[in-house]
Amino acid sequence: MSKTIKQISGAEAVIRCLLEEDVNLIYGYPGGAIMPIYDELYKFSKELTHILTRHEQGAIHAAQGFSRASGKVGVAMATSGPGATNLVTGLADAQLDSTPVVCITGQVGAHLLGTDAFQEIDIISISMPVTKWNYQVTNVEEIPEILAKAFYIARSGRPGPVLIDITKNAQFDTFDYSYKKCKGIRSYNIQEDVEEESNLEEAVQAINNAKKPLIVFGQGVILGKAEDELKEFIEKTGIPAAWTILGLSALPSKHPLNVGMVGMHGNYAPNLLTNECDVLIAIGMRFDDRVTGNVQTYASQAKIIHLEIDSAEINKNIKVDIPLLGNCKNSLQLLTQKVIKKEHPEWRNRFNELLQEEYDVVIKKDLYPEKPGLTMGEVIRLINQYTKGEAIIVTDVGQHQMVTCRYAEFTKSKSNITSGGLGTMGFALPSAIGAKMGAPEREVVAVIGDGGYQMNIQELGTIFQNKTAVKIVVLNNNFLGMVRQWQQLFFDKRYASTEMVNPDFIKIAQAFDITAKKVEAREDLEDAVKEMILSKESYFLEVCVEKEDNVFPMIPTGASVSDIRLK
Repeated sequence: MSKTIKQISGAEAVIRCLLEEDVNLIYGYPGGAIMPIYDELYKFSKELTHILTRHEQGAIHAAQGFSRASGKVGVAMATSGPGATNLVTGLADAQLDSTPVVCITGQVGAHLLGTDAFQEIDIISISMPVTKWNYQVTNVEEIPEILAKAFYIARSGRPGPVLIDITKNAQFDTFDYSYKKCKGIRSYNIQEDVEEESNLEEAVQAINNAKKPLIVFGQGVILGKAEDELKEFIEKTGIPAAWTILGLSALPSKHPLNVGMVGMHGNYAPNLLTNECDVLIAIGMRFDDRVTGNVQTYASQAKIIHLEIDSAEINKNIKVDIPLLGNCKNSLQLLTQKVIKKEHPEWRNRFNELLQEEYDVVIKKDLYPEKPGLTMGEVIRLINQYTKGEAIIVTDVGQHQMVTCRYAEFTKSKSNITSGGLGTMGFALPSAIGAKMGAPEREVVAVIGDGGYQMNIQELGTIFQNKTAVKIVVLNNNFLGMVRQWQQLFFDKRYASTEMVNPDFIKIAQAFDITAKKVEAREDLEDAVKEMILSKESYFLEVCVEKEDNVFPMIPTGASVSDIRLK
């Protein structure tokens, strides 16, 4: 417990609590109801850096990017009313993608609650469905305990977002301050170690007896810091390993047992062979509908083993045969000790055959196109070439996201940052800012579509003010590309409200003092990508790609993973 400090304000206590939790960087936007806290921030500016974003949604997405790149809890602040409600999309995004963030919002004085006072909104009720926990502080003496709980809940177990709403009187009032970090909460139980010994033995037996086993791993591996344990388990068992979109980068892209992405636009082999494997080992993933397709046919022939820290996810979407509840870091260690070493050469060869088929039909034309128009895939290939797989790549949502996740190459974990569960357009630009600040030693490249880019384009101002060396690539097809693809394939090419008339992106970037270049021809592309990556400052690259290119493979909505189409 920290020493007692006599009679300080609640606002100062908030800052001291953040410092106790090793927070040194926060994102936010000031306003009337949170002004006392901002006044204290001014006094503590040497110890705590505040980044003024241009919108509260930018603040929380930046906090998410910071968290995903650094592994720490991201922090965002906003005022009451519209400031607080502008955080909701980011809270929902963080909730679905298990990102630990703590949001602090100001609120009108306790005596005004329920009176519809100026900028009063019941943010507790609004945010309850999209937070792991939320709480309204009306008494100054609650502040240390509640903020300690907030950080503990945000980072422990399955991480997630927490919102703490603090009334203005609690910010102004004074009390005797001391801080004690939270190490546990009654009735909030975290299952870290596997307790079901019989389930563990059953899982080992199933893995040892499997002829066609398949691993599908998700972000739980990264959140559980289990990358080394996953690699050791895979290499001992010889089992092909596929990943969900949020699991990408937990295993090096070029690892011989990495067989690619599962899901709607994932790779051909792991999707098709999900319905041929005899044992499916799901590690730190939640069987999202984009992964499973039709749940009635998903791996129905296989014995399913599920390593998962959140008990609510077991049997939620897919009935599993052997649940292993706990942190997958611990579960994988136990399994690796007990399983026998294998190689499965014939089964692995089946993946290689299907990969070659996908390469011939899809990948080759994406990465090495012969037609004159530029493809998204060749842009990603060149980014790989000049970053050598060592960059953090942040994607927005849409066709470019699927292409990037399919083709980006990574050598280390925490390198793929994207909006998975919510699919939030506008996520990438502010998130890339946070990622660069969370891992300043790493190159950060944001790959964005022309639609999503314009949703939070104002955050160029944050880059400008803070001189943040983010590299921004806009793949411009003058369409809301993913929606247009669906309209083409399933709505007889009725392109309803998906064609974009875009502004001059180069002039906009230059207005924020960002070096900018536009590429429309293949002969100019490689030099532009190289120049961007070598730049020590922020850089904007617009690449005009084919207007009506589609992303394949593709599993139609509601179809089985076996129905994946190559064209």
